[in-house]
Amino acid sequence: MGIWASGSPYEAYVGRWSRLVARELLDWLAVPSGSRWLDVGCGTGALSEAILRDACPAEVVGIDPSDGFIAYARERVRDERARFDVADARALPFKDARFDAVVSGLVLNFIESPERGLAEMVRVARPSGTVAAYVWDYAGEMQLMRRFWDAATALDPGARDLDEGRRFPVCRPEPLDRLFRDAGLEDVAVRSIDVPTVFRDFDDYWSPFLGAQGPAPSYAMALGEQQRVALRERIRAGLPAADDGSIRLIARACAARGTTSPG
Repeated sequence: MGIWASGSPYEAYVGRWSRLVARELLDWLAVPSGSRWLDVGCGTGALSEAILRDACPAEVVGIDPSDGFIAYARERVRDERARFDVADARALPFKDARFDAVVSGLVLNFIESPERGLAEMVRVARPSGTVAAYVWDYAGEMQLMRRFWDAATALDPGARDLDEGRRFPVCRPEPLDRLFRDAGLEDVAVRSIDVPTVFRDFDDYWSPFLGAQGPAPSYAMALGEQQRVALRERIRAGLPAADDGSIRLIARACAARGTTSPG
């Protein structure tokens, strides 16, 4: 199984939290009703669903390289205004200036060339259109992942090379701002979006790491059983469990927006 292939495990891991960020992002963008949207790297459809529900779009097109994610999005999102297709963010299959708003959730850091991916987003946005993206703050307050990697590297220094906080420098405010400005976007703004991640109990936190969807779960499932148990118990010991067993963390995303040139 690829690290981004199956919808249900991804939803349990980060999809449910991405949906909360998507709502905040759309409020911030304030794109007019009746707009045409492109969701680049739509995954399971979290951001597309939020657009359909909250932004009154005329059209939403979602693209993703994963057949499994596209199949999941098509099954979950049954709105006639939406469609989902398999495509590469580095070579979007659309004419120039096709969309009023082009957005991307949790994807820029996974594109082999973020600069190329963002350039494609700008290309297909109309003049004075909106281009926006959000990525997890892996190195800081995306706490469910930060707790995992801090424990993993304490037990296995080799895990440091897999830590998204080290691998993806674009997932910080300053590099994200620079990426958007270098793409020629105007009125660039960057902000943090914090959402609560409340887990019923430790199992609700830990089980998604056994789904092999994403770098951290893939690392966990590649461990031997004894190593995985040691990692699980080290994480458990460091989490702030309430009297009822619930665990309250936050997930912080770094978001950026800009507008294309008026032409």
